[in-house]
Amino acid sequence: MKRKVIETEDGSNTILIESWGESFHSIHGAIQEAQHVYINNGLRFVFESQNPSVNILEMGFGTGLNCFMTLIEADLLNIDISYTGIEGFPLNSDEWSVLNYVDFFDIKYKSSFKQLHTSDWNSKEFLSDNFYLTKIQSMFQDIDFENAFDLVYFDAFGFQYQPELWTEEIFVKVKKAMKPNGVLVTYACKGQVNRILKSLGFKIEKLVGPPGKREMIRACLSS
Repeated sequence: MKRKVIETEDGSNTILIESWGESFHSIHGAIQEAQHVYINNGLRFVFESQNPSVNILEMGFGTGLNCFMTLIEADLLNIDISYTGIEGFPLNSDEWSVLNYVDFFDIKYKSSFKQLHTSDWNSKEFLSDNFYLTKIQSMFQDIDFENAFDLVYFDAFGFQYQPELWTEEIFVKVKKAMKPNGVLVTYACKGQVNRILKSLGFKIEKLVGPPGKREMIRACLSS
């Protein structure tokens, strides 16, 4: 699939899959979306409610933006994070090297963005004093973790483009990967997804969405 870099409304870049007309992040603002969905309503929620350290699973590593912003947040909050990103089709260096995310943050993090993309796949890498990254090149259907993660960033492509990534089969695997009291956040708020998560024992919260979306989901497991 042909991909190209585009600018979103907050000035930050994303990648567009031209044949789908679908982008990796919201065209209304890639950084705004990541901050609202994954940092504010995911990481900060988990940190404030229970955990001085957080194990995170990202379903859809993509541009590395969610990972990059989580690394920065770990530094700001002084928390330990072990981050696992799943990606079936990694970006090449011509794609990730022209993304402008580092321009929006302190210059001291500039090397971190490059490092998270150049670190080895399928290997646990130390990126900072309190941040470990494991990138796994795999299809979502092939993950097999158990009781490992406090927080899941579910950032797959939209249901209309890849409905196979929003099935009960996938969410059963995600639930298995989560610890008791684990939290899942996603930009989506589709009725079918809500019903699947509820059927699997998640408590669903519909929250105000990021710019351009009315609602998002935070789903919590009970112990």
